[in-house]
Amino acid sequence: MSLLVVGLSHRSAPVSLLERATLNADAQIKLLQDTVAAEPAAEAAVLATCNRIELYADVDKFHAGVAELSTLLAQHSGVGLDELTPYLYVHYEDRAVHHLFSVACGLDSMVVGEGQILGQIKDSLAKAQELHSAGRLLNDLFQQALRVGKRAHSETGIDRAGQSLVTFGLQQLSSGTAVEAWARGKRALVIGAGSMSSLAAATLARAGVAEIVVANRTSDRAERLAQIITESPETDVSARAVPMDSVPFELTRADVAVSCTGATGLVLTADAVAAAVADRVSEDATAGSAAPLDDVREELPPTSVGVEDGCPLDLSAVQGASGFSVMGEAAVAGMDAATLEQHAAWVGGTAVDRREAARSTSEAELITELATMAATVGRIPERRRPEPVAHIPRPAPVLSLLDLAMPRDVDAAVHRLAGVRLVDIESLAEASADAPMAADVDAVRRIVSDEVAAFGAAQRAAHITPTVVALRAMAAEVVAGEIARLDGRLPGLDDKHRAEITQTVRRVVDKLLHAPTVRVKQLAAEPGGAGYADALRTLFDLDQETVASVSRAEEDSEISKNRGPA
Repeated sequence: MSLLVVGLSHRSAPVSLLERATLNADAQIKLLQDTVAAEPAAEAAVLATCNRIELYADVDKFHAGVAELSTLLAQHSGVGLDELTPYLYVHYEDRAVHHLFSVACGLDSMVVGEGQILGQIKDSLAKAQELHSAGRLLNDLFQQALRVGKRAHSETGIDRAGQSLVTFGLQQLSSGTAVEAWARGKRALVIGAGSMSSLAAATLARAGVAEIVVANRTSDRAERLAQIITESPETDVSARAVPMDSVPFELTRADVAVSCTGATGLVLTADAVAAAVADRVSEDATAGSAAPLDDVREELPPTSVGVEDGCPLDLSAVQGASGFSVMGEAAVAGMDAATLEQHAAWVGGTAVDRREAARSTSEAELITELATMAATVGRIPERRRPEPVAHIPRPAPVLSLLDLAMPRDVDAAVHRLAGVRLVDIESLAEASADAPMAADVDAVRRIVSDEVAAFGAAQRAAHITPTVVALRAMAAEVVAGEIARLDGRLPGLDDKHRAEITQTVRRVVDKLLHAPTVRVKQLAAEPGGAGYADALRTLFDLDQETVASVSRAEEDSEISKNRGPA
């Protein structure tokens, strides 16, 4: 097995780069075709989701394979290779298997334990099968990954460790309130009708929204999704489909909107969102709700002006410098040089007895410097302490936006709009970074480790199977040849005796081959057992082309079985 995966995800790359490197459906097809056409790769599959792009291949050379797959990813993603390379990860053979199994179980997801990745892996395999880029290795790998993912969800509580990206996003929008309580009675707009949008619509319906409007570029898909929601026996939510050009109007009515389309540009600009909420954000919320400045100004520290005995300054002239020591800059602002010199002498004299030595020394030096400045420019320029900035509370959102698209559907500038709350892939990545891991994650990791070992053993054992089949085929030919020779020597041999002799010879051959072939399969399944196939071919002088033809026949049969009926 020479399995190689090269990719990048939310764990290795910033969301901004993932957004630029997104592959649409056509780009994925072209990437698969170019990969299998490349010299190092015999098979290929692409796993592209909202937060990962991974290229899997069966390669005959590791270093050449890494270089070729990295270059192809850069070419088809539109991101320069030099910029992309620092964020790429590479896994080979058993580590590549471990990675995909972990992905299938939700261990590598932005929201740990989410199950939507299984559908995405299934779609990835189906696309590779349709394009004939998946051979025996990748078919086996992806089929087993699906089984491992299902096993993890059925045998552990990994579902409790996290939710779908949709549920996690809605939890961020609800800001700690239960999603059901937050969503109850709201009007929802779902932009897009793909798998993620469908999941969002179903989640909102179960959460108890009052209405769901579905907008999609293809009206049939939008109508179909609206019909499914309306007719669902699990919820009592009305849903309707609208064309995409109705989104601006529907946005003025919506309380929450979820967008996940395949668009390459913005679906909702900041101006469009601002216009949609303009009539719903009150003037009091945007301009007049802030408390008066005097009410929010921080309390200043008490002044020492007026309590310093023997101070040569005219204290009444510096009363406005509230909050500052008479040895500070504001207290002496505007004073002439002579007065400042007297003040400096006072600071260095009697004031020292009432203050800590370190502080008085620094203050005295400051006064001396100020006196020097006054002698030069005539006076000290007045400097006032900046007024505290009043905190203007942000109004409660009248529109909550959940952007699950990659690249983004909603302009990031929407974050700054009053009355709007936006949660997108980038903010979800930040929120999930500190999410607690459930204890069941350890159980899933053990499952993954066991399954990786079993898959490796099965692949190594399968590698020797064509050689064993070719050996038995050669033995059958030897038996047939010897029976033919017997017929020439004993032409009068009747059918009953010929059949008995033939069966006896076959049993002898089978018994001689049984123990070696069973044992060689066991040995081949162990790490480092790949050399046993070569040993068999050498010992029995098996034709390499015969072995290869058996392997191709078995591979074609396995692929046809996996694809099912046409």
